[in-house]
Amino acid sequence: MNEKQAKIEQLKKEKNAVIMAHYYVADEVQDIADYIGDSYYLSDVATKIDADVIVLCGVSFMGESAKILNPDKTVLLPDDSADCPMAHMATVERIEEVRREYEDVAVVCYVNSTAELKTCSDVCVTSANALKIVQALPNKNIFFIPDQNLAHYIADKLPEKNFIFNDGYCHVHHTLTAEQIQAAKTARPTAKVLVHPECKPEVTALADYIGSTSGIIAYAKQSTASEFIVVTEMGVMHELQKQNPDKKFYTAGNMQICPNMKKITLDKIITALETNAPAVNLNEEFMKKALAPMERMLVLSK
Repeated sequence: MNEKQAKIEQLKKEKNAVIMAHYYVADEVQDIADYIGDSYYLSDVATKIDADVIVLCGVSFMGESAKILNPDKTVLLPDDSADCPMAHMATVERIEEVRREYEDVAVVCYVNSTAELKTCSDVCVTSANALKIVQALPNKNIFFIPDQNLAHYIADKLPEKNFIFNDGYCHVHHTLTAEQIQAAKTARPTAKVLVHPECKPEVTALADYIGSTSGIIAYAKQSTASEFIVVTEMGVMHELQKQNPDKKFYTAGNMQICPNMKKITLDKIITALETNAPAVNLNEEFMKKALAPMERMLVLSK
């Protein structure tokens, strides 16, 4: 254990804190986390932990989600400028417009969104549980925000539903092209292609497996294949390599990096624990409104 890791361990004990990290943060941050996972896992685990302080190593919507689910705990975001552009790619005005147009519409909000958008939604989903939840909804009309690509992926599986698409996207996944995947497949013909559903339909069409980060990790572990092309943010490579030391993992493009996730560092975690800042603070009434669709997600995904 190096000096910074030892300091974090000491501060965690003093503050009764836990560290939760997303798979997309830097390797060294993943290594010191008490809980590591995708956004669904982190949302779920946040409701079950016995700690006074949660240090959320990820982007701001994740810190907000942890606070909404744990209003009485202190939630620290080591860098409060770590934001997800996609989380803002829908508007309250557009939601209201769609509600006026479609009487029975369900506003399905990807958890990768601001707390404000959650307050206007009927249910939240993650890439791991979106299909199950949308299928369980009685509504025929589905307005899926903010990500268009995950919406198209789910819509293709549920032709009985009428989807209204939003034009948001994750820049990491959206910029990956079918040509890049084809080139990677040509270079490694025996490799399985593992794709996140935030990618465009022409990219998911080339996949051997489509799923959330946790789904990709589980697939790689149980697969008999020895090589994989990983089509999501490359932070997930750390866990893939850790769990499968004898298998090889390759990226499809050279830009599979979320710069916001990489803003979280060990130094910033130390500072956050020492100063109890930056803390996530949300209005109580606002949190109650945002909690309802998140709780519905946790119930429907069980």
